[in-house]
Amino acid sequence: MHSDSFNFAISRRTLIKTATASAVVAAAGLPSRLLAADPIEVAAIYTVPVEQQWVSRIHKAANAAKERGDIEYVYSENTANNDYERVMREYCEAGHKLILGEVFGVEDAARAVAKDYPDVAFLMGSSFKPDTAVPNFSVFDNYIQDASYLSGLIAGAMTKSKNIGMVGGYPIPEVNRLMNAFMAGVKEVAPDTKFQVAFIGSWFDPPKAKETAFAQIDGGADLLYAERFGVSDAAKEKKILAIGNVIDTQADYPDTVVASALWHFEPTLDKAIAEVRNGTFKADDYGVYSFMKNGGCSLAPLGTFDSKVPDDIKAKVAEKEKMIKDGSFTVEINDAEPKSG
Repeated sequence: MHSDSFNFAISRRTLIKTATASAVVAAAGLPSRLLAADPIEVAAIYTVPVEQQWVSRIHKAANAAKERGDIEYVYSENTANNDYERVMREYCEAGHKLILGEVFGVEDAARAVAKDYPDVAFLMGSSFKPDTAVPNFSVFDNYIQDASYLSGLIAGAMTKSKNIGMVGGYPIPEVNRLMNAFMAGVKEVAPDTKFQVAFIGSWFDPPKAKETAFAQIDGGADLLYAERFGVSDAAKEKKILAIGNVIDTQADYPDTVVASALWHFEPTLDKAIAEVRNGTFKADDYGVYSFMKNGGCSLAPLGTFDSKVPDDIKAKVAEKEKMIKDGSFTVEINDAEPKSG
């Protein structure tokens, strides 16, 4: 997802307003229908290591599609913001037909590249919406608020001090909405709970996340929301509980991680693959494919905590999950920055 600088894209605007004629692909649109037997050439560009939670889910889905024979898949990880545009162009020039990535800090540069390569499909993690002026550039984001809300119901039942610490990367919409959904779930079960909310200004800095979590534990938290790597390590050391995000880490923290909201990127990627294959890929918002009703998120099995979570809470979670899936209950999407209190 991401970048260590939100203003980087703004500072680059003057550098990317024009593109050289040699970079413009002659094709006037996306490729026509591809033969079913032909794997689609896919390249991904990540600003963090592929083991980072968010990116690991994209990587997992891409590898699954590769194993099915639907795509050929290559990727670059730890790509710096100021190198992102160059890597995108290299993959386009190499003939890749679908480019994946996360452009939260390089929005302008990424969209400029897409304009220069109209026969390439781009599916990028973004806080912004698609633009019809760039018809081959679609966006997705982390809309797993449904599972985050369910994990909050469990957290509300498990905190004894009614004091929960929350450590995030940056207060951008895709993080804020998950935190807010989690907090809403907690308050439904334990309305008097207090929250300590902090952002570490990085997408991958486990030591900083851990130190921030220690401070929240010192402030009375007996349960932590681990939006970043490093938080569960602090919880484990201090023998308190944690709630995971995006991936299931309970196997690594069997006495610490109670529940996790899981993201499944497969529905998003499979939709894009089908559109590219059919020659119908267009600027669109793929966020809905992360919703629980579309298979884009789920609550991880309680595993080692199955017998420790109260039965009435497990029943409530099951009821709410059913309602989310059948459309009779909708988890609010609140992108506002969550505050302590």
